Amino acid sequence: MSRYQSYINTAEKIITAYKAEVPFSVYIKYFFAKEKKYGSSDRREITTICYQYYRAGIALKKYEGTHKMIASVFLCNNNSSKLLERLKPEWNDLTSMAIAKKMTLINNDFTITDLFPFTAELSAGIDVEKFCTSFLHQPQFFVRIRRPANTKVITSKLKAKAIEYILHNNTCLQLPTGCNIDTVLAVDKEIVVQDYCSQQVLNFLTDYCTDTAIKPAVWDCCAASGGKSILLYDLLKGKCNITVSDVRPAILSNLHLRFKKANIKNYQYFIADIVNPTEPLPATMYDIIICDAPCTGSGTWSRTPEQLYFFDKATIETYSQLQKNIVNNTIPHLNKGGIFVYITCSVFAKENEAIATLIQKKYKLELLQQSNLFGYDNKADSMFVAVFKN
Repeated sequence: MSRYQSYINTAEKIITAYKAEVPFSVYIKYFFAKEKKYGSSDRREITTICYQYYRAGIALKKYEGTHKMIASVFLCNNNSSKLLERLKPEWNDLTSMAIAKKMTLINNDFTITDLFPFTAELSAGIDVEKFCTSFLHQPQFFVRIRRPANTKVITSKLKAKAIEYILHNNTCLQLPTGCNIDTVLAVDKEIVVQDYCSQQVLNFLTDYCTDTAIKPAVWDCCAASGGKSILLYDLLKGKCNITVSDVRPAILSNLHLRFKKANIKNYQYFIADIVNPTEPLPATMYDIIICDAPCTGSGTWSRTPEQLYFFDKATIETYSQLQKNIVNNTIPHLNKGGIFVYITCSVFAKENEAIATLIQKKYKLELLQQSNLFGYDNKADSMFVAVFKN
C-alpha cells in the first residue's frame, strides 16, 4: 500500500468516527494525541484530506470511499498534488482548471450550488456561485493594526522577518495562513487578530465617533472575548465608557486578559443570560449598544467546513428566535438618540434582514445603514451589520 493510500484510509477512518460533537480541529488533535505513530508531515497530509472532504464531499453524491476522497482533493486543489500524482495521475495536471470544468471532468452531475445546500435561505445580494465556490478553499488570515500611525513601523517589522503581507487599507493586514505573528508583533497591543469583514462592521460609526463631544456609554452585550469592544475603543480613541457582558464566565476571563494587553483599564462587566434572563438586567442606559449576536456562524463555515457538512436547517429558526429574544432584552436599555448595532457572522436572511425588519417595526428605530459584507472576494468570512438610531 502506498503512503498516500494509507493517508486516504486513515482520513476515511477519522471521518467515519467523527460525529461533530466537538469542533473537528479539536477532534483530530485528540486523535493524533492517541495515535503516536504519525509524524508531523503525516498529520498535516491527513488533516488536509479530511478538511477537503468536508469542503467538497457534500456535493459528491455519486462517489463513495476512496473515490470521494480523491475527487474532493482534486476539486480543492489549484496546484499539483503528490496524492493525485500517485493515486489519480490523469487529474494531477488539471488542478488549475476552472471549477466548472473540473466538475464536468469528474462526471458527477452536480452544480456548484450543491456545495451549499441551503441557498434558498441566503440573505439578499449574495453572489451564490462565488459564495459556494469559496467553500473549496481555506480563507486567509487577517489582523488589524490598532493605530494607523503605527502602520509603517509594523510593516517594517514584518519585512525584517521576511514575512509576506498584503496591506488592504491603512490598518488591515493579510498574512500567510499559519503565521506565528505573536513572535513578531504584540497581539492585542499593536495588532488584533480579526477577519477582514469583522474589521469593517463599525465603519458606519466613524463620523459619529469623531464628532462625539462626550464619552458615550457603550454596552457590548454579547461580548465574547471582546474583539468588537476593542475595535470601538480604537475608533473612539479611548473616549468611551465600556460595559461588557456575556453568559460564559470563562470567555469573560479571556476578555479580561485581552483588555489588559490592549491597555483598556476602565470598564464595567457583568455575567448574564440576555436570551432568557433569570433576574432583571442592570437598569443602566447606554448611548451605543453593540449586539454581535450568537448565530449559525454560516458566514465562517469555509474555515470550519464540517459545520456545513453536519448542519440541520432547523437550527436557523432556533437562532432566529434566540436573536429576537436578545434584541427584545437589550433595546430597552438604549438612550433616546442612541445607536444600536446589530451584527452576525451569518449569511441567512432569517438571522439578518428579518431581525433588522423586526427592530424597525417593533421598536420604531431608524435604520441608518444595513450591509451584507461578503468575504468571498477577499477570501474572508461573510458578515451582516445593521445600524439603528433610537
